[in-house]
Amino acid sequence: MLKTLGSQIREFKKDSLLTPVFMILEVIMETVIPLLMASIIDDGVEKGDIHHIYMVGAAMVLIAALGLLFGVLGGKYGARASSGFARNLRKAMYENIQTFSFSNIDKYSTAGLVTRLTTDVTNIQNAYQMILRMCVRAPFSMICAMVMAFAINAKLASVYLVAVIFLGGCLALIIRQATKYFNQVFEKYDDLNASVQENVSAIRVVKAYVREDHEKKKFKKASENVYHMFVKAESLIAWNTPLMQFTVYACILGISWLGAKMIVADTLTTGELMSLLTYCMNILMSLMMLSMVFVMITMSMASARRITEVLNEEADIRNPEQPVMEVKDGSVVFDHVNFSYKKDAKSCVLKDINLDIHSGETIGILGGTGSAKSSLVNLITRLYDVSTGKVLVGGVDVRDYDLDTLRNEVSVVLQNNVLFSGSILDNLRWGDKNASEQECKRACELACADEFIERMPDKYHTHIEQGGNNVSGGQKQRLCIARALLKKPKILILDDSTSAVDTATDAKIRKAFAEEIPDTTKFIIAQRVSSLMNADRIIVMDDGCVSGVGTHEELLANNAIYRDVYESQTAGSGDFDEKGEE
Repeated sequence: MLKTLGSQIREFKKDSLLTPVFMILEVIMETVIPLLMASIIDDGVEKGDIHHIYMVGAAMVLIAALGLLFGVLGGKYGARASSGFARNLRKAMYENIQTFSFSNIDKYSTAGLVTRLTTDVTNIQNAYQMILRMCVRAPFSMICAMVMAFAINAKLASVYLVAVIFLGGCLALIIRQATKYFNQVFEKYDDLNASVQENVSAIRVVKAYVREDHEKKKFKKASENVYHMFVKAESLIAWNTPLMQFTVYACILGISWLGAKMIVADTLTTGELMSLLTYCMNILMSLMMLSMVFVMITMSMASARRITEVLNEEADIRNPEQPVMEVKDGSVVFDHVNFSYKKDAKSCVLKDINLDIHSGETIGILGGTGSAKSSLVNLITRLYDVSTGKVLVGGVDVRDYDLDTLRNEVSVVLQNNVLFSGSILDNLRWGDKNASEQECKRACELACADEFIERMPDKYHTHIEQGGNNVSGGQKQRLCIARALLKKPKILILDDSTSAVDTATDAKIRKAFAEEIPDTTKFIIAQRVSSLMNADRIIVMDDGCVSGVGTHEELLANNAIYRDVYESQTAGSGDFDEKGEE
């Protein structure tokens, strides 16, 4: 874990090294000042030497100024090191998340990843700054003060040892108990973020069903869980201050009582007693600082583990050592393919799939909910890897391709598509960032999106809100189809992507595909038989198996599932989940 996190310090190593150096120099300056104070009292005030007082006073001012300078520089470099470290952690996590396959993403909730990128990184940033500054300053200050105290008077300084042992034991108990609660807090943060995310993303559903009160209660419960955990932890940590004050005042009383006796016995000077009292505060405040550092480090340990999980997560799907960099054509072969989402799954989602699809064919895919239609096409772009068997595109196993090369030759349009904030042109150019405005317009004509774009005030420069909330479902689907066409792919997959489009527009889009991109292999997953009946072949899926393959007429004659769906739809009430009897 430490090695993984430490590798992200990178260009901030210099700042990370300079911070403790300046902290040590600051402590040295602070340690010298009590000795000078003792000298002023013993050799200046008591002897009436005003010249000595001026000289030593000037030295104290100079040393205090140096201490201030070193403290400021330590703070500056510490802030740069910790902020840079946090930046690198966020960047490294985000970049690694981009490499995840769907199976990797399935291990984490969205809210959990957001918490790791925000709250957890902030905790690590704060802890790292305290490690660089307080973890060096506090123990070094305590050691220097103890050495100086024992050098002045070993008998009186032994009081500090008793105080340190007592306070250290109490703080260890407090930290141990508080740690348990801090470790649980971040799990509660995930629940809190999940509540907010669900509510905001599904706000239309919440309002449509008048469930605002329910969502408020859910958020309140998640918020109260975080609150209660923090209260328990902070209630324990609150004991730090009274224990610290009790120990400090007890030390002052003990040293003053014993020191007064020694002064009377002429074995200790007044200046030395003043120095010992100053060192008392230094020692115990250093111990207090250490306790707070340990609390912060303890809090950050849970965050460090969560961040390390993401950084060490290796993508299940990676490029081979010598990848194929060119896709020859759009032919697709499924050779005895079995697939399950989890390696230890008892049953497969896809079972013994054997298909041979030629380049340029239009393939329809029909099936009920849960028949694994989308799972089948996800294997083509290698969003998941097959469990057994193989999928070949252009005559090459998809596992042998460079991932970017393969996916650049395959365009996928989903039922629930996403548009990004920006103009219509900005969204279209996700398909081809170098596409001209004329090429974008042509793609929109093929997808029948030009009809509504031309009616907009700014046409192709119209601003699209995040998620495409200012366009309808059908308009969003047509824009996404146009975006996919701009890639000029060898394979085009339409995963129920015309479900929000009227039948006439659907027919226009299919006609445009047949005329404009005849060499592109097209997979069309649809719920309407009318969308598929003109396909070269139609695949009927049933419970992860291929129930039948053929033309519309062949399946009507030979496949009971297809025939029942067709008859029910032409009768006006098609339901794909009502299967025919074979």
